[in-house]
Amino acid sequence: MDDNEMANRFDVVVVGGGAAGLAGALTLVRARRSVLVLDSGTPRNAPAAHLHGYLGHDGHSPAALLAEGRAEVAGYGGEIRQGTAVAADPLPGGGFLVRCGDGSTVRARRLLVATGLVDELPGLPGLRERWGQDVLHCPYCHGWEVRDEPLAVLATGPLAVHQAQLWRNWSERVTLLAHTRRLTVQDRELLAALGVAVAEGEVTGLAVGEEGLTGVTLADGTSVACRALVVAPRFAARSGVLTSLGLPAVAVERDGHAIGTCVPSDPATGATALAGVWVAGNVTAPTEQIAGAAAQGLKAAVAINTDLIEEEARRAVEAHRASAGAGAGTGAARRE
Repeated sequence: MDDNEMANRFDVVVVGGGAAGLAGALTLVRARRSVLVLDSGTPRNAPAAHLHGYLGHDGHSPAALLAEGRAEVAGYGGEIRQGTAVAADPLPGGGFLVRCGDGSTVRARRLLVATGLVDELPGLPGLRERWGQDVLHCPYCHGWEVRDEPLAVLATGPLAVHQAQLWRNWSERVTLLAHTRRLTVQDRELLAALGVAVAEGEVTGLAVGEEGLTGVTLADGTSVACRALVVAPRFAARSGVLTSLGLPAVAVERDGHAIGTCVPSDPATGATALAGVWVAGNVTAPTEQIAGAAAQGLKAAVAINTDLIEEEARRAVEAHRASAGAGAGTGAARRE
């Protein structure tokens, strides 16, 4: 085996350099494992200026958090590479060959895939550009920053009324934009009871001023004022590497309604149906927030290290038995 091949063999390759992947990598390097993190550099929360709800890091920049995490992993001897893993193949003798977008390959005894998800947004002009700023989804991430402001909820799916009810906790000035959805009598009764206004008609555009979003425009020209627009994206798992291993993403439902896809795993450890492969973060738990994703990465890392320890113990016993057997055979030959 040449030096280049040795340099590209690791106990664990972590695919994904977000909170889940870095937390897993940090735990593994502190367990004295050789670890490579393949980071595509496209974190889901990149549009957001601040992160919230992560104890000790509330209000920090998401980019700064990841930079600190990379430095911590590297400080213990872990390796971080900018690159995108596109597929992986099981190796005959155990372990995996990971193929990267630039044509390079690396070998791993175990895999931790923390590639996250893609927020697929409604096709409304200007929506993507304001995502994570004043076009929002999670009230636990952004609700405090727009508390008591006029908010509008875009009804793009069957959970829109639930969203309006949820955001009503942060502001009394909530309007549900019916858009292309037909509300039931029960929906309207609940909204009326909560003091949530309903604006009929399809939303066709956003109104943006010097300080950000000021409202939305309906097809008939009507304007509805709002400081923030709430939308429900479809959560699509970044599952390419896992699919190549025979672990495709499956539909995720909430209250009987599809909200996206994920790759199933053991909720306690992140183990997948394929031995040697673990997952953590939004690729397996699409509604998990950053603190929970990091916790999943840590738990998966502990499970991976335990699995490696058990494998090493089995091999040590086998080698010990083989050595003892060879010694016994030599002694018998000498007596003869």
